[in-house]
Amino acid sequence: MTFEWGDLFAGRISGMAASEIRELLKLIDRPEIISFAGGIPDPDLFPSAAMARAYEKIFQSNAGAGGALQYTISEGYTPLREWILGYMEGKGVRLGLDEVLVTSGSQQALDFIGKLLIGPGDLVAVTKPTYLGALQAFSPYEPRYVSIAMDDEGPVLADLEAALAARPKFLYLVPDFQNPNGVTVSADRREAIVALCAAAGVAIVEDAAYAELRYDGEALPSLAAIDAARNGGRPATVIHCGSFSKTVVPALRVGWVSAPRDVVNRLVLMKQAADLHTSTINQMVLHDVVSQIFEPHVKRLRVAYKERRDAMLAALDAHMPKGVTWTRPQGGMFVWIELAPGRCGVALLERAIKEANVAFVPGAAFFADRSGANTLRLSFSATKPDRIREGVRRIAGLLETVEA
Repeated sequence: MTFEWGDLFAGRISGMAASEIRELLKLIDRPEIISFAGGIPDPDLFPSAAMARAYEKIFQSNAGAGGALQYTISEGYTPLREWILGYMEGKGVRLGLDEVLVTSGSQQALDFIGKLLIGPGDLVAVTKPTYLGALQAFSPYEPRYVSIAMDDEGPVLADLEAALAARPKFLYLVPDFQNPNGVTVSADRREAIVALCAAAGVAIVEDAAYAELRYDGEALPSLAAIDAARNGGRPATVIHCGSFSKTVVPALRVGWVSAPRDVVNRLVLMKQAADLHTSTINQMVLHDVVSQIFEPHVKRLRVAYKERRDAMLAALDAHMPKGVTWTRPQGGMFVWIELAPGRCGVALLERAIKEANVAFVPGAAFFADRSGANTLRLSFSATKPDRIREGVRRIAGLLETVEA
């Protein structure tokens, strides 16, 4: 008799699906493939020497090693949380230590937020497009989505107001250099979004994974900072998710969530149930690294990634056929392509891999309603400028063939 495991799975499992991006990352190990698929940092830019020194310091004594290899509190390594408090205060958000939780990457924070706020059938507001990983984190908790159109200043306010009238549990937003489309929400739009959500009693989940990677223009206040300014310097409406994966290294899996105390208290309970705490040694190493080199290291990233962003935009200008449009991000890791109506990103990807040895992510994956079939996301962060130029030329050649 065959045991039918599928009969035992909870109904929410139907909301889980494989990430197109994770599957495409497997192509990176094929040297012939020029990959624009993964939104990942360049390993050549990792602060390896600083990390080696941090590990060496920890293991110089038995006491240091013992503490690093031991359990720690669920809230996170206290010196690292204190560093985060100082970082957030520099951004205009005054927090107490009990308003910060260290998570195993900001992806875990999104999962916990979904678990905390979403019940079956609850409405969640997202942009169109939005971050695929957020959809993956929220969908197992069986929400319904309302999608808000975007323009070059962020969510369209008329769409947002219509969505808020339906009383979603929260709005999820990546305001800086959004994954996937690279759009940055303008200063005026940020103020309006916070005011509208506060008036409607709708929480905001702010994903700030890319906020430090700005190459042009002046930094804008975070949604958390705008929220704090409206409430005496303290968070009230915004749950802010931060990450060290894009600015330091992803493999340590260290992120954080800051929010009003009542929210963080419940997230801590989820942390205890999920994995007790984020790796102690990883937190200690990260704290040492960011305390020593965070600002100069981020400046180095900005220089390198700006060069690659510029190379991609110049190549698109030079090679793309008429009818194709793209965003011009001020930072981050992504350029968003819109093909002529009726074209299919999935079909183009199949040809790109087989005929041109190029990979990217078809855009439909980033839409809660699976629209956007004629869009694609190109990531420039992990590819050197000469390969970027060649990869864009190959994709443009395929599109010229299609147009012909």
